[in-house]
Amino acid sequence: MESIAEIFKRIEAPLVFASRDSYKNLSLIRDIEPLMRSLILSLRGAMKAFEKNECSRISCESVISELESAFSGFDHLPLTDKRGRIEKAFALLDEMNGLISHSLLAYTGKESIRMDFVRDCNAKLMLAVGSVRGVGQKIARLLSKKSISTVEDLLFFVPRRYEDRRFIKDIYSAKPGFRETVMGEVREAETKYYGRKRVFEVTVGDTKGSLKAKWFKGRHEYLKKIFKKGRRVIMTGDLRSFYSDKEMIHPDFEILDDDEDMGDLLHFKRIIPIYSETEGLHQKYLRRILFHALQEYAKYVISPIPEDICRNRRLGYMRAAIQSVHFPGMDENVIELNEMRSESQRRLIYDELFFFQLGIALKKKANLVDVGIAFQTGGQLLGKFYNILPFRLTAAQERVIREIEADMRKRSSMNRLLQGDVGCGKTVVSMGAMITACENGRQAAIMAPTEILAEQHYHRIKGWAAELGLEVVLLTGNTKYRERRCIVKKINDGTVCIVVGTHSLIQEDVAFGNLGLVIIDEQHRFGVIQRATLRKKGVNPDVLVMTATPIPRTLAMTVYGDLDISIIDEYPPGRKEIFTKIFYEEQRSSVYNTIQRELDKGNQVFIVYPLVEESENLDLKNATEMAEHLQREIFPSYRVGLIHGRMRGKEKDRIMAGFLGKEVHILVSTTVIEVGIDIPDASLMIIEHAERFGLSQLHQLRGRVGRGDIPSSCILISSSDSSEEAKKRLCVMEKTNDGFKIAEEDLAIRGPGEFLGTRQSGIPDFRIAHILRDVKLLYEARADAFSVIENDPHLGKSEHAILREVLLHKWGQRLDLARTG
Repeated sequence: MESIAEIFKRIEAPLVFASRDSYKNLSLIRDIEPLMRSLILSLRGAMKAFEKNECSRISCESVISELESAFSGFDHLPLTDKRGRIEKAFALLDEMNGLISHSLLAYTGKESIRMDFVRDCNAKLMLAVGSVRGVGQKIARLLSKKSISTVEDLLFFVPRRYEDRRFIKDIYSAKPGFRETVMGEVREAETKYYGRKRVFEVTVGDTKGSLKAKWFKGRHEYLKKIFKKGRRVIMTGDLRSFYSDKEMIHPDFEILDDDEDMGDLLHFKRIIPIYSETEGLHQKYLRRILFHALQEYAKYVISPIPEDICRNRRLGYMRAAIQSVHFPGMDENVIELNEMRSESQRRLIYDELFFFQLGIALKKKANLVDVGIAFQTGGQLLGKFYNILPFRLTAAQERVIREIEADMRKRSSMNRLLQGDVGCGKTVVSMGAMITACENGRQAAIMAPTEILAEQHYHRIKGWAAELGLEVVLLTGNTKYRERRCIVKKINDGTVCIVVGTHSLIQEDVAFGNLGLVIIDEQHRFGVIQRATLRKKGVNPDVLVMTATPIPRTLAMTVYGDLDISIIDEYPPGRKEIFTKIFYEEQRSSVYNTIQRELDKGNQVFIVYPLVEESENLDLKNATEMAEHLQREIFPSYRVGLIHGRMRGKEKDRIMAGFLGKEVHILVSTTVIEVGIDIPDASLMIIEHAERFGLSQLHQLRGRVGRGDIPSSCILISSSDSSEEAKKRLCVMEKTNDGFKIAEEDLAIRGPGEFLGTRQSGIPDFRIAHILRDVKLLYEARADAFSVIENDPHLGKSEHAILREVLLHKWGQRLDLARTG
């Protein structure tokens, strides 16, 4: 007996042939009725066997009967009626496919059959995009620019907006100033010259009026061949008045054949999708290949989200949703579609968020069952450390210390994110965790993104460690060969307790003797692979990742959803707010007067220049020239220093030591001083070209002053003609010192990807979902996904086998690498 899939193919083959190119081949097909009668008889037998063998709870008999009726008397019908019957047959076959898929996914028996079905669907979706009709090598290359390489990528390449072309107006009623769709007859088509400008101009008219369509660019000969006098044409474009005429510039158009039914058009008489374009790949072609892709492959899009969740969240069939997202029905709401609020869009967004959160929940559960190190906490050395501190810990620090110690006592590995604003005391908290590791005979490693920050950590930690009798080493790219060899040996044999370093810690020859705790500072500056590599230097060590960039809750739920989160939300006593003000270039003399006043008080000043990759040489030149100008002409009686990322380590150390020792009074710098630099007597931060920085970066830079007990200020120098978005950022800086409020604003202005900086940041590459817009769905999906994992920690139950298979297909690779953050 033939399989259901084989019979479906045989039924669809003549229908697909007939429907191609707006049913051009319909008149060529003969004797469809007896063929379909025979095939439907075979289908009925195959379906009965399926329902019996698979114990399916869903019967397709009523759909098969409707399909039978669709072909009753078919061969004697007029062409227009045949077309309607074929469209109905396609819809019924779609419905049956959905019922069968649902039945296979929902049924808990015959695991191998269900798994084969899912794997077959996944295999079809992973076919190269060139498998889709109309996609040759050239188009595939163009699609690759949009990161579309598979059939699945294409199906989930959703429209960026929609245009309502359902209603065609007569030309008289069409209003200038609006985007309109009109239909008429070509009355005239010729190339005209307006001065030296060559324009192809088409006059289109209907019974009530006429308009001119103009093309200033394009192949005029090609257009001349298309726009023959007397031909019917449908056009959409921005209508405008030009003297007494109505006209459209470069309208979207389609030529209609005399017998063409308007219901067959892809680009008109419907809500049409507008996709993100790339050069050489235009809307009409994108719509056409998406139409073919949906016809051929939408049936393989499955979503085995448990039935009770689908019912509670009112989630429809995935296949119907993806069809509707690309080609909405006539009764859809265009406003909802453009705001990504339609039911079909909601279904796709929920699916994406659910499977991502399912992966996060699975990962978090795996962290809990990883056999790690059960540390003894509250040792003598730790008590001594807290006693030698010249200040009291804040209540927030004490709370976070308790959370970290509770994690370290467990047999499972700690995986915790420590968030805290600039200057809130994260380093002290992390030092407590390192001492606990050392007291238990384990090594602790702290990895920082820059040499300056690593050195700052080293000097601070070394001072504390010396009083406790602990050895600390520093390993960076600038460590000399002989010294490096000695340090690596100590790390390898476990004789050194605390290791501070940069990326050098993850080099192959660095092997830890007994690594128990990994601390990653300013973690968003590291790639996912780098973080995972350091963790693998030990056997399930505890992991603490730290950031001074406050991360809004919605973002933390996605990027760090598998980590427990601690927040130090309190400053040490006496910490003052930093007064912040925007100045414009023409107010520079006032800025210099402010600098002079601070220097006269014996305070120090930072002046920071942006360093943008595309213009790095120019920016560096600006910073260098500014340092020379300030030294020679503005502040000749004070010493001006310059520091930038291209300097050798020793030279940087010399300048920083001079600034720390107050031999340097003004430090002109690129953004290498963004994190970690601690100069207690620096009271003024000047940020040049402040409009070129993101909010989080501005906040980090501002945090370099106000480290001591003297009142501090920050001046943002900006161009008066900067963008509205830039002005908005700077105003936020003037209003608040609260890092979490700033982070929320920054996330809203820049979006999640740019907020954390790079592709390495760990942000999931969502195809449809947006964590700010879809925050309600994110919470719902997270609750549902975590509930599933709570009841089945490994997705090992038979009813979840397919859920696990689809999860691995969608997120397996990406989530596995994100283990440490």
